[in-house]
Amino acid sequence: MNTTDAKRVLETALICASQPLTVREMGALFDEAVSADTLKMLLAELQKEWTGRGVELVSVASGWRFQSRPEMRPFLDRLHPEKPPKYSRAAMETLAIIAYRQPVTRGDMEDIRGVTINSLILKQLEDRGWIEVIGHRETVGRPALFATTRQFLDDLGLASLNQLPPLEASEVQESALGTLDFESLSQRLQGEGEVADATEPANEAPPVQATPADDATLTLFDESHDNGTPTPPQP
Repeated sequence: MNTTDAKRVLETALICASQPLTVREMGALFDEAVSADTLKMLLAELQKEWTGRGVELVSVASGWRFQSRPEMRPFLDRLHPEKPPKYSRAAMETLAIIAYRQPVTRGDMEDIRGVTINSLILKQLEDRGWIEVIGHRETVGRPALFATTRQFLDDLGLASLNQLPPLEASEVQESALGTLDFESLSQRLQGEGEVADATEPANEAPPVQATPADDATLTLFDESHDNGTPTPPQP
């Protein structure tokens, strides 16, 4: 099979797939006769060929897929004018903390936000497929450790955590959200849901005194987890 025919096969499979395809899955299209390096070269060529069109070929956490370019969204939204689900600022701040500080416990999140986190917020994010429990901290009570998922990266159009919007400073302050790039993160999730007014849910507790969390979680991405994404280096 020549290069042109191989790219046609890849293009067709990617367009017809309902989910991103991994390089291994694409290798099955050719009965493993095409190497992974060759597949990556063909994918790079396809990316260039689709430059300038309304659709682009991108690599996300789960694999490769075709998707509409961001500038096409206002037009596509006219086909489906219904409003996407809204997420409160409290939910988005919690998601931002998990994304930048994972793995974290609920207590870590509460120390950073300065309020008691409503269990419904974590359930909402879990139901959406953006966060998951990846283990438990070996301490009193063995609290659950939360991390983001491949679905979270896919919905942001990212291949790894390294591509998250950078923080404003090299370290995250223990007692404030000031250095978390919440606005950039929330804007990139606009396609999946709207951010509601910046008001705390009525059943969230008043601010509490923040206390330093375990050193193991005060460092960005200090532990690897099994969501399939590379662990960024220490800042």
